[in-house]
Amino acid sequence: MKILGIDSSGLVASVAVVEDDLMLAEYTVNYKKTHSQTLLPMLDEIVRMTELDLKTIDAIAVAAGPGSFTGLRIGSATAKGLGLALEKPLISVPTVEGLAYNLCGTDKIVCPLMDARRNQVYTGIYEFDRNQLITVEDQMAVSIENIIKRLNFLGREVIFLGDGVPVFKNVLEEKLIIPYSFAPAHMNKQRASAVAALGLCYAKKGKLESAAEHQPDYLRLSQAERERAEKRNGA
Repeated sequence: MKILGIDSSGLVASVAVVEDDLMLAEYTVNYKKTHSQTLLPMLDEIVRMTELDLKTIDAIAVAAGPGSFTGLRIGSATAKGLGLALEKPLISVPTVEGLAYNLCGTDKIVCPLMDARRNQVYTGIYEFDRNQLITVEDQMAVSIENIIKRLNFLGREVIFLGDGVPVFKNVLEEKLIIPYSFAPAHMNKQRASAVAALGLCYAKKGKLESAAEHQPDYLRLSQAERERAEKRNGA
């Protein structure tokens, strides 16, 4: 199977094409640019450099959330538009699972940390059985203290990755009582190749949806929705 992967869930914009166990191309940029300006030009460059006919892809895997509300909407709209135009199914890959898959094969617990603001992180706890991702605790939005308590309770060595690491590094170093480490630079942010590779695993299990069915998973209310709810409750 040939899978197109898209991830714009955070500051990173990333596009990749994976065919079975071969990564054909990946274009990743971690810079302050609007994803609506970058995703399609990045895909066009991959198509040009690899002489790829997009009609030959079997499915489109997209980081479906949680993450930046704007980034998720852009990634979702891009994937839906391509899916409709090419008549290809989509694969929703939870963002935190895609991040964890960067460390596929490790014998340690993997804990992605995405900065969710308001002293919270989007996170989850994962391990691997060879190349199979095993969910210990599903993705969630919790305080950094909450996830530290869960990890300390498990009592196993853990690897952290994600844009939440530099934000909460001091707290981790202060409150963790288990062995831990941080993923290196080439593995510590979102990558579309991981989304595509994990999407391939999900596609083989039949986890496909139509472009019309796909919706991002924000995991919590946006700031505007929270403010509206607070006004209603205070009225």
